[in-house]
Amino acid sequence: MIQIDEQFKKITEQLIRNSRQQQAVNPDCVFQPANISNRVLVEQIISKLVLPGSRITGYENLLDLFERARKGESCILLLEHYSNFDIPCFFYLAQNYDQGTEVLDSIVAMAGAKLNEESRFVLAFTEAYTRLVIYPARSLAALEGTPKYDEARNWSRSINRSALREMIRLKNSGHMVLLFPAGTRYRPGQPQTKEILLETDSYIKGFDHMVMVGIAGNTLRVNPSGTMDQDIPGTDVMVYNASPVTSTREFRAAARQEIPEGGDEAKRAVTKAIEKEFEKLHLQAEETRVGALRGLAEKGVQPTSIEFPGGRP
Repeated sequence: MIQIDEQFKKITEQLIRNSRQQQAVNPDCVFQPANISNRVLVEQIISKLVLPGSRITGYENLLDLFERARKGESCILLLEHYSNFDIPCFFYLAQNYDQGTEVLDSIVAMAGAKLNEESRFVLAFTEAYTRLVIYPARSLAALEGTPKYDEARNWSRSINRSALREMIRLKNSGHMVLLFPAGTRYRPGQPQTKEILLETDSYIKGFDHMVMVGIAGNTLRVNPSGTMDQDIPGTDVMVYNASPVTSTREFRAAARQEIPEGGDEAKRAVTKAIEKEFEKLHLQAEETRVGALRGLAEKGVQPTSIEFPGGRP
């Protein structure tokens, strides 16, 4: 299997040379605007991976959310998560729709500090998109009981307090916040990686409206035996399926109606409702994807995670 750093070596080397964000995260640099020169390079890779028939269904719902954000209403996007190319493929497709550039310019993605710290390679990709860096609770929990825990807890609190202040500023100034509520990429055979984190309820509580997006297709498969820079690229039809705009207050109330006392059980009821909606959106997207793949197969085009038709690009 050919890894991403091997398949696109010349482009990835240029990405690293262009990288300008520091790997160490501190409370003064949690908001990290996009490195557009790197986005151009990332899109050169994405253009080789995204097959004809890829699309965003329900794009009008994203446009609706964007218009609400421009009016000063707070808006959040919740996306399923399968690969580190979920955002690059989404941006690559959305720019071809009505007001696509404006919509994309308004998006700020919540990103774990690991994406900065793991390697200069990973950072070079992720900094192509505007991000708000946080220290996830899951990362802190992994250190519990170790000598590093107290220091990490204090550091994470300072990072997340700063991120919260920035998020409040951004959501009240025409920006849409993008969140992967599972907090990690889905791994086949590991259903726990698809579960929505409890803190998602606290996130959406702070917004007026949300759109949920199901995803079918994967152009950068997780390498179970390697780091993120060793993931496996492949061609595929990518379909993003956006739900209608939903009132977060009404959504949470409906999910929690049988658990009035609140607490973790009420939060879990909300996350289960999101999981249910994701599954519906995903199945709809997958049906569209399968139809597109069937059409491509009739033309002799097959997706692959190992090699590309005609050799390496």
